[in-house]
Amino acid sequence: MKREYDFSRGKRGAAVPTRGKTRITIYLDDEIVQRFKAESERTGKGYQTLINEVLALSKQEPPVTASQVRKIVREELEATQG
Repeated sequence: MKREYDFSRGKRGAAVPTRGKTRITIYLDDEIVQRFKAESERTGKGYQTLINEVLALSKQEPPVTASQVRKIVREELEATQG
């Protein structure tokens, strides 16, 4: 090892940037992390990958609209009444 190193041209951050990913800090309940880690052991996928997959699924389906809820309720009421 050298006695002294020159960091004058050093840059902060990850040594190797990843494309399409952003490093963030997030606080999750311990139980949530434990469940994802257990699922990770079972499936062989990384727990962060599993969390990412769950979050990605939530954006695939559009939210249910008020008119769709009304239609579903009407159909269910008709089915129970007749």
